[in-house]
Amino acid sequence: MNALQLQPADVVLVRHGETTWSRSGQHTGATDIPLTPQGEEAARRLAPLLTPVPFATVLCSPLQRARRTAELAGFADRLVLDGDLVEWNYGAYEGLTTVEIQARVPGWLVFRDGCPDGEVPAQVGERVDRVIARLRSGDGPALVFAHGHLLRVLLARWIDLPPSEGRRFLLDTATLNVLSHYGGSPALRCWNAPLD
Repeated sequence: MNALQLQPADVVLVRHGETTWSRSGQHTGATDIPLTPQGEEAARRLAPLLTPVPFATVLCSPLQRARRTAELAGFADRLVLDGDLVEWNYGAYEGLTTVEIQARVPGWLVFRDGCPDGEVPAQVGERVDRVIARLRSGDGPALVFAHGHLLRVLLARWIDLPPSEGRRFLLDTATLNVLSHYGGSPALRCWNAPLD
């Protein structure tokens, strides 16, 4: 994949590299765990694609898995940490897999039901709406390093869907995603593009 060609209002979203919990499918909200060696290598592979782009804004979740991905991708000196980009607060479901949660609550879906002692979809939607407002007020392409469920809600809100519609956009670790515009309306240009 060559360096990205972006329009001035485009936004590149990057989910952090692999962690042991992302590999096992455990819900990882505030638990601040590091990247695996494979996650670090994937983050390094982002650099040749991203560093040539003159990003006007580089936002990042303050959690180490996102920060380290951004650093290894070549943006250590340009990061603006943004607390609104922290992953979904899974509350009582932190560290559990979907299978484990559904054994307790059959049919549970984070994008519909939220998490006890954590966040509901509307709360995550409010956070990403603030991020989107900041991104749209920028003066050039933007880059965002964050987390899987949060970025899925961000895409849904970008294209004027409710937060619950994030369920429709699967997202792997260390993939490239580009939000854009078409005919003056917010649009999706690229989603879940692998690095290889």
